[in-house]
Amino acid sequence: MWGRSAVLRTGNFRPENLGQNALAMIGNVCFSMFVIGVLIFTIIAATYEPEDPLFHPSTKITNFLTSKSNATFKSDDTVVKTGEDFMATNETSFGTAINLTDVNNSVEFENKEAVSSDCDVNAPIDCKDPEVFHLMMTTTIEKFKDIHFYRFGKPVRGSDDHNCDMAWRFRPKEGKAAAFYKDYRRFEISRSENCTLSIVSIGEYHTGVNARKRKKNKKSGSKSEEMTSMPVVGEIVNDSLPVVESESSFSHQKYLIYVGGGDRCKSMNHYLWSFLCALGEAQYLNRTLVMDLSICLSSIYTSSMQNEEGKDFRFYFDFEHLKEAASVLDQGQFWLDWNKWQKKDMLTLHLVEDFRVTPMKLAEVKDALIMRKFGSVEPDNYWYRVCEGETESVVQRPWHLIWKSKRLMEIVSAIAARLNWDYDSVHIVRGEKARNKELWPNLDADTSPDALLSTLRDKVDEGRNLYVATNELDTSFFDPLKDKYATHFLDEYRDLWDENSEWYSETTKLNNGVPVEFDGYMRVSVDTEVFLRGKKQIETFNDLTNDCKDGINTCSVATN
Repeated sequence: MWGRSAVLRTGNFRPENLGQNALAMIGNVCFSMFVIGVLIFTIIAATYEPEDPLFHPSTKITNFLTSKSNATFKSDDTVVKTGEDFMATNETSFGTAINLTDVNNSVEFENKEAVSSDCDVNAPIDCKDPEVFHLMMTTTIEKFKDIHFYRFGKPVRGSDDHNCDMAWRFRPKEGKAAAFYKDYRRFEISRSENCTLSIVSIGEYHTGVNARKRKKNKKSGSKSEEMTSMPVVGEIVNDSLPVVESESSFSHQKYLIYVGGGDRCKSMNHYLWSFLCALGEAQYLNRTLVMDLSICLSSIYTSSMQNEEGKDFRFYFDFEHLKEAASVLDQGQFWLDWNKWQKKDMLTLHLVEDFRVTPMKLAEVKDALIMRKFGSVEPDNYWYRVCEGETESVVQRPWHLIWKSKRLMEIVSAIAARLNWDYDSVHIVRGEKARNKELWPNLDADTSPDALLSTLRDKVDEGRNLYVATNELDTSFFDPLKDKYATHFLDEYRDLWDENSEWYSETTKLNNGVPVEFDGYMRVSVDTEVFLRGKKQIETFNDLTNDCKDGINTCSVATN
């Protein structure tokens, strides 16, 4: 039996059967390769998670977000550029600055008779007197030589009869950001025996609190004006939640809401990329975006090293500008109104559970609410998937609507003001990168104090104020720099966010009485912005070391 079966098996390999056998073998190999390919594709599809989308988008967005300053702040744990960073910064955008000649020509004084000998030196100072206004303006322009003034507010009485508060709008002379700043200070004024007025002293940044006027609320018809306006840092922030005025106004509007998805607790860059997709779709559909102001802060920004829920959008971004320039509504308020009037007014909901249903297909939907519901499988449950493919050329992300929090920018402005807007800055990356000699072989040595002193010698004049933005936790590491420069670090200004600060008071009130931590994202945001306002900006990569920002052999062919 054995011999017979062997003969039968070998019979297939007779010369006349070779062609059939070859075809069979090729078919088996092709089928096997197909099976393996399907298996590999399935594994990749199940485990694939794209990199941070903000830094790997389409060519148009990549060019749009290209840094003008070669900033080396790491993309996954630092701030992303927002709308105000891309505004035109040419002087024509801001108008003409006020100089001493303008002030001298703007006030006419009456010819006064000879001053009587009984001049009352101790008489109250009339802050509304044009002569007082003139004196305060000229003294301010002469004192602060590194800023341009664009508007002065009328002086008002200060804390007593011998001081006046005055506000002004300004920009640093070498400012690169398209923004105005507002300051208000207290002026101590004296009167000599012949009644000549003189300024005794000018208070520190934001001391003239009586000159800080609350802005008037804009009416709904002024959105186009606001969209083209410049950010003004220093105004009282009005980021209260918008409310629906009446049942009729609620029921006659159309809404869009995104629910669920895997975007929560991702980096802030990821969050913005997805949020602006939703906002862009809402604008395309001419609908109000119902948004969740509660953010989950990624563990990369928290001191607990854990994701933290319950962070307010308004801690990080300018909600006042957003609500004035776009149609948005807080989801808590929305659901209250929806439950109140939905049945009565027969408001209907259109549910979409597939991100591949494009905004173009929803343009004719008549329902009051379009709800996009996202599942649990990443990355198909990322909001930004809605704006991919053919939608990318139709729905534009409205970057101009997202500005940084004015409360954080107020801290930036305060730090720069304490340095009289006259400082140079250096960004020094160390941390994990400096310890990883395989990817960054020279970084540790190139950012040592001795190396820094040698490199900065030709870049920063000795004795200058030098702001050091760094991820090095122990700033005493840089003590040798004090021999040549007046060094400054972020923690030197902790009083600007501690429990006695205006920032602490305002954010606590915003957070229903619960104190808000000045978290990692806020720290890096402020550190970055102060760095970018230095007259000279020295970067780690390109300026301090030849190592590549993203590791060995990753340097760009050409750097701008």
